[in-house]
Amino acid sequence: MTTPGTRQVKGCANMNQNQNGPSIVYQIKMQGRLDKSWSGWFSGMTITLDSDTTILTGAVADQSALRGILTKLWDLNLALISVAQIDMPEAKG
Repeated sequence: MTTPGTRQVKGCANMNQNQNGPSIVYQIKMQGRLDKSWSGWFSGMTITLDSDTTILTGAVADQSALRGILTKLWDLNLALISVAQIDMPEAKG
């Protein structure tokens, strides 16, 4: 069932559920600088500084968790530059 004015996108019904699958790694770039001590507030994501840009990189459990991270950036009034899903090299062992 859809709400009036919306439409169901085929294949996206369970997009926010990550059942039994690995977390997806995201790289989130924002304008401004965050100290590395903020890492804990962003679920342990790695914080990298590049000039006047902060890059968060790390595994995100699902779309709901990603939304939570983006909301925190909004709360800090940081301008979002990009959000990208990235491939991490697998560890050899």
